[in-house]
Amino acid sequence: MLKKKNLSFWQKIINWADNNLMFVFSTFLLTFIPLYPKIPLFDVIPGYIVRVRFEDMLMILAGIIWVTQVFRKKITWKSPLFKLLGTYAGIGFLSLLSAVLITQTIPAELIHVGKSVLHYLRYLEYFFLFIIMYASIETPKQAKTVVWSLVFTVFIVSFYGIGQKYWYWPVYSTMNREFSKGVRLYLTEHARVQSTFGGHYDLGAYLVVVLPILLSFAFLSKKKWEKRIFQFVHAFGLWLLIMSASRAPFAAYGLAVFFVLLFVAWQEKTWLKKLWSFIKKSFAIGSLTLSLMLVFGSDMSERFLQVIEGYPQVMAYYDQGKKTFDELNAERKKTRDRFYDWLGIIELGPPENSIGFDNSDDLAPVLTATDQQPVTRPSDVYKDIPDIVEVKTQNSDGTTTTTTVEKERTWSANALKYGLSMAIRLDTLWPNAIKGFMRNPLLGSGYATLNKETVIQFTEAESTDNNFLRVLGETGLLGFLAFFGIIILAMKVALKHIFDQDILNSALAIGLFAGSIGLMANASYIDVYAASKVAFSYWGVVGLVLATLSLPKDKKTILNRKKK
Repeated sequence: MLKKKNLSFWQKIINWADNNLMFVFSTFLLTFIPLYPKIPLFDVIPGYIVRVRFEDMLMILAGIIWVTQVFRKKITWKSPLFKLLGTYAGIGFLSLLSAVLITQTIPAELIHVGKSVLHYLRYLEYFFLFIIMYASIETPKQAKTVVWSLVFTVFIVSFYGIGQKYWYWPVYSTMNREFSKGVRLYLTEHARVQSTFGGHYDLGAYLVVVLPILLSFAFLSKKKWEKRIFQFVHAFGLWLLIMSASRAPFAAYGLAVFFVLLFVAWQEKTWLKKLWSFIKKSFAIGSLTLSLMLVFGSDMSERFLQVIEGYPQVMAYYDQGKKTFDELNAERKKTRDRFYDWLGIIELGPPENSIGFDNSDDLAPVLTATDQQPVTRPSDVYKDIPDIVEVKTQNSDGTTTTTTVEKERTWSANALKYGLSMAIRLDTLWPNAIKGFMRNPLLGSGYATLNKETVIQFTEAESTDNNFLRVLGETGLLGFLAFFGIIILAMKVALKHIFDQDILNSALAIGLFAGSIGLMANASYIDVYAASKVAFSYWGVVGLVLATLSLPKDKKTILNRKKK
């Protein structure tokens, strides 16, 4: 009799695992990928910055599980985005063929073709987390579990940011080729926090995706303990966004929050209540943001100041208020120090045999607050570092001697007017993407071809710093319409459920729509859809939301607004 009971128990365990394996694995991936540092396992292409990491191995395992479950008819392979995903995959393949055989922007050599195919497959890999997440969500309870996993992830990422900022916890950066090999670093005094991500821009973009979801639940949840948790973790994530000192993600977050506030306020019954709700909630978020900026955000403030330095009239207003700002800033530092003392945060020394990492644009420590930057340098360049060039001279005996000399740098008009960071985009990256589009307006010049000065050049990394132009340049108009058509369709589905009576549906729909708007705004300045942690997380969230919205409405499972 005992043996029969044991057999029945284990059979239940096996059946549960069989029915929920895809759900457990997809939820684990959505949590694990943002948390695990970008430490590479091995190179795919020698000398290339894109390497295979542990998350790629997990995605292969997820693919095996998904295919097995599909053949066993345990899960569905269909989704609202499947046709567009397939269309983009087909267009991407045609773009590769066109680049090799027609425009010949990809040399018919293994290393060049392999690099472009690698980028193509990575886009499909990012999409795959959407596919498995969509297939795994079968009940509202499962959807809520995934939401809480997002809360947990944001909390851990933010807490790790504290460790990086004040306790020298490890940083693993992909911001240059050597560091991307998995070198353990620590942040220097003014370096921007990047937590478990490969760079502060990637961290900021991830927060643009998830914080609107947490904020939506913070406003709409009826249980006080849930509301408080969402509020706290959202504020914690906002602190981390400010500590990353990333202007583009911060502006994108502000845009996303505007839509969250608008849609939440719009659910009130009368116009007066709508207006009052919007004003009240906007004031609360604005006060929170301003408080965090004053106490922790000196680096972010300096980054925004660089934007207005090219506008004398605006700078005049700034100078008038500078004295007041300095006084407030002094008080901010005192308040911050008292807060750190209260938390027990003490000043530690860097770990032994470690490498300091400075990703900031701050002034060199030797400069004082009264130093004026020369007008012959861009506003975001603080040191006169000469160009190193090779000069060849003809000797009397007919031989040639090559010497290395220093040459004064020259700056473009855009660099002097808008700063070096923006000038690189305006002078080089964006024009290159447009050239790639013009080579073949329908299919583009192929993946990983936009940064090359010559067709046969092998570039170590790819960047356009504008994902719209990158997609347009690499895959042409057809690829552009297919790729962003997927996002627009997901937003369209979410928009239909923003005012659902089911709070779970409404909060997820608002969060996805607002986060998508914010991420697209961010994409105008950063290649966010090509950043692995951001792309995986975004498409995983899209899968969560669309799967939840497609569930049949069961009166016993939904949380209705009318129940108070």
